[in-house]
Amino acid sequence: MGHVYTPGLKVTAYTNVKKRRILPLKGKVMVEEGQVVKPYDIIARTELPGNVDQVNVANFLGCDPEDLPNFIKAQPGEEIEKGAVYAQNKGLFGTGLFKTSLKMPFKGTIDSISKVTGNILLRAEPIPVEVTAYIEGKVKEVIPEQGVIVESNAMLIQGIFGFGGEHFGEIVIIGGESGEDLKAEMIKDSHRGKILVCGGRVTSKAFRKAEEIGACGIIAGGIYDSDVKDILGYDIGVAITGSEDLETTVVITEGFGDIPMADRTLQLLKDFEGREGSINGATQIRAGVIRPEIVVFQPKPPEGYEEILAKKIGLDLGSPVRVIRYPHFGRLGKVVELPPELRALESESKARVLKVKFDDGSESVVPRANVETIETF
Repeated sequence: MGHVYTPGLKVTAYTNVKKRRILPLKGKVMVEEGQVVKPYDIIARTELPGNVDQVNVANFLGCDPEDLPNFIKAQPGEEIEKGAVYAQNKGLFGTGLFKTSLKMPFKGTIDSISKVTGNILLRAEPIPVEVTAYIEGKVKEVIPEQGVIVESNAMLIQGIFGFGGEHFGEIVIIGGESGEDLKAEMIKDSHRGKILVCGGRVTSKAFRKAEEIGACGIIAGGIYDSDVKDILGYDIGVAITGSEDLETTVVITEGFGDIPMADRTLQLLKDFEGREGSINGATQIRAGVIRPEIVVFQPKPPEGYEEILAKKIGLDLGSPVRVIRYPHFGRLGKVVELPPELRALESESKARVLKVKFDDGSESVVPRANVETIETF
């Protein structure tokens, strides 16, 4: 019997993770190849050009544009403090009375002076940009003036949906049962800087409490789309998430609705409770899939890893899968049959199918394109 290869998500205690950490424009790389880095270590740094403000100074001072340089108090490129006078005329009839002065609206420089239009371009200070390693590991490759590739052996859990950026904190389990929802009253001041894990659903009320006390992340089984809209203030549509201005990142492992976290996922998080991990809610469900994730550094493979890895060759009988289409969306199970021939679907089209035995014991035949594999070791 041939093996089937299908995309899927990882829920695994040990895998190799590579992260490309790149600056938005050329800058300076702060680390060397082979160097061991922590998630919060700065690996590259650059500066974005400051904002520009255009002012018609000749008009304000009542002078001809070609005479403008005579009234400027600083040279182009010279640093000027906020509130300092950068241009001033000689007052009424050159007597020094009733002078008109222009002050810097921000700390910055004069970018250029036009003797034709009388305009001056004021540029604010450069905006520093720093890129951190995000995960604990080793610098595998340095990309000059751009960034690095960080490599790590780690526990990796990929979710279905998330929002919020990169954070790093200790994993804390809240509520021990798979279906227990995260409630606001469960969240305490001691959870500041932690990644909170609940086996059930997270509500917007619980999220607000977590953000208020400074929790850096929440991992939950499900969430209602109405709660997502309440948190973000807009419908997410098909946009990429991850750039939201939030102090708390959310990763949803199962999907939208009142869906409990898969037992194997919750157990894996319990096994790593008390460890520090990196969390990122960035999600893209279109081409170039980006999955939300939590990564925990794991230098040594678990016992028996090599033997189990050798058996992982794709979708096969017994492979754990998740259905990603209606009417069984979000349900977990194992493959119990892989018919080689095409089968007719309700739409009257033909496709390859498989039979799934769900965790509750029920079975269903679904198109192979409607499932994704779950790497669970």
